[in-house]
Amino acid sequence: MKSMETKKKIVTVVIHAVLIFVSITMLVPFLWMILTAFKSVTEATSVNPFVIFPKVWRTDSFKAVMENMNFLLLYKNTLLLIFFRVLCAVLTATMAGYAFGRLHFRGKNFCFSLVLIQMMVPAQIFLIPQYLMVSKMGMLNTIFALVFPGVVTAFGTFLLRQGYMGLPNDLEEAARLDGCNIGQTFLYIMAPLTRSSMVALGIFTAVFAFKDLMWPMIVNTDKDMLVLSSALAKMQGQYASKFPELMAASLIACIPMIIIYAIFQKQFIEGIATSGGKL
Repeated sequence: MKSMETKKKIVTVVIHAVLIFVSITMLVPFLWMILTAFKSVTEATSVNPFVIFPKVWRTDSFKAVMENMNFLLLYKNTLLLIFFRVLCAVLTATMAGYAFGRLHFRGKNFCFSLVLIQMMVPAQIFLIPQYLMVSKMGMLNTIFALVFPGVVTAFGTFLLRQGYMGLPNDLEEAARLDGCNIGQTFLYIMAPLTRSSMVALGIFTAVFAFKDLMWPMIVNTDKDMLVLSSALAKMQGQYASKFPELMAASLIACIPMIIIYAIFQKQFIEGIATSGGKL
């Protein structure tokens, strides 16, 4: 018995040691960004691997980026992008997922196969058609242009469909006996039961929207319509980059997501655990 308990303790210690090591490894890039933001350009570009901490903690980089970049405008554009993409994705995916998961209509399997094909195809293939559509509508350099690719999401449709398919049929039968039509059954009974899947989809959509770089750089070239990701990308020069200023701007850009995570930490963890996905 003692040998079994000893083995369990050893296994537990090893697992915790591995988890701590992995956690520290994941934190290294973030810590390196913070340290680089307070370094000089010489220290940031030093080849010496032992130059980890700055000799003098400088705030010049933060002052420079605050003077040269309008972060309030960048925050506003980024938060509007995230809000409208999450709103549109959850609304459309919830209705489409219910239709594919619970309703029976002609051509359902064919239509859902098109959704699956869209998930398999690289997103870059749709850039030119989407750009032409936005350009023909005269909506370049607008918030609508940023939100447009995320109005309908194939991944969200698939995720919500799986959520609806996991619900028992007795719920719909009971609602039908009580006189509910399809819309009432969906709105008052089925949709509230897939709240965890909606939260997971909202989390994924928010993170993907925040990290999106290629589409905002293509569709919005006006400096007043830039988001945080595209503004940071424009800081990199062709031949040289001021890494302390770039890291300082990156650190400031992380503030909205840190605040959102701090507020919705419980929902964030529950959504990821329920969906079985990873970022």
